[in-house]
Amino acid sequence: MKAALVLQAGQTPVYSDFREPVPSEEENLINVTAASLSHVTRGMASGTHYSTSGQVPFVVGLDGVGRLTDGRRVYFVLPVAPFGSMAEQTKVEASHCLALPDELDDVTAAAIAIPGMSSWGALLERAKFQAGETVLVNGATGISGRLAVQIAKYLGAKKVIATGRNTEVLKSLTALGADVTIPLVEDGEALEKAFLEPFHEGVDVVLDYLWGPSMERLLRAAARAGEDGVPIRCIQIGSVSAFNISLPSPVLRSSSIELMGSGIGSIPPDRFLKASEGVLQAAVPGKFQIATTPVPLSQVEAAWSTEIAQSRTVFVV
Repeated sequence: MKAALVLQAGQTPVYSDFREPVPSEEENLINVTAASLSHVTRGMASGTHYSTSGQVPFVVGLDGVGRLTDGRRVYFVLPVAPFGSMAEQTKVEASHCLALPDELDDVTAAAIAIPGMSSWGALLERAKFQAGETVLVNGATGISGRLAVQIAKYLGAKKVIATGRNTEVLKSLTALGADVTIPLVEDGEALEKAFLEPFHEGVDVVLDYLWGPSMERLLRAAARAGEDGVPIRCIQIGSVSAFNISLPSPVLRSSSIELMGSGIGSIPPDRFLKASEGVLQAAVPGKFQIATTPVPLSQVEAAWSTEIAQSRTVFVV
C-alpha cells in the first residue's frame, strides 16, 4: 500500500510503499480517507515530541477518518505502531474508534478532532470547568486557540477573553464568542497591566497555548489581582512562544493559582478519546469553524514543509 513514511527521525516523510496492516481480533482494519497534519504529528515525525518511540521506519499520523470493512465511517486515533493514519490503510484498537455524525464531513472531522480536543479535554478533564465561569485563552489566534474560544462559549462560559499577536485575527474572534480581546503587542510591563483588569474582574480558567513571555506576565498579573483563596486554574497546553519561562516563586506562594498541564500523559487515553467524541458530536450543532486545506497524500513531501496560516492541512487518500 502507499503511505507517508518516516525513514529517519528529523527527515520529511516520503510517499512510498509499505506493508499492509493485518489486524488482530481486537483491532480494526481501516480504509483511510483523511488525516490531518497537526503539531503533535509533526513533532512525532521529527522525533522531538515527548511521546515519540524513536523506532523507524514508521507510517506517520496520529489520527484520522476512514471506513471499517463493514462500511461504517469512523474517527480513529493512535494506530498500532508502526502503522499511522497517513496511509491507504491502517489498523487501530477497536476501542480507539468513534462513530461520526452523518452531517460532519471527513475532512472537517479529521481537522477538528485534535485541536478541538486540546481545549475540550483541558476544560472538562483538567480544569473541571463549570458553566458560568470565565475563561481566558492565551494564544487564541491560532487554529487550536480559535476553537478554544468557540468551545468555551459552547460549554457555557459566562465570558471568554482572547489574547493573540495577530491583531486582525484577534478582532475576528468576537464573532466566534470572544467577549474581550487583548493584543500581545505591548512590552512586558504594559502587557502585565493589560492583564490586570480582567483578573481584577475575575478569571476562573486560563488555557495557555503559548507559554513564554506572555504567560510570565499573565501569571504575575493573576497573582497580583487574584482574590485570596479564590483559585485560578491555569492549564498549559502548548508552547508556541517558548519552551521555558522565568517565574519568581512568590508568584505561586502568594496566590491561589493552580498551574497544571494538559496533554498526552496527563489525561488517560480513554478520557482523551471521550474529549474527541465530545468535539466531533458538538461540531455541527455548535457551528464550530475551522479552515481546512485538503491535499492528496501523494503530495505529502511538498505539503509537509508548507505552513498554511489559519488553515489545517488535511491529507486525503
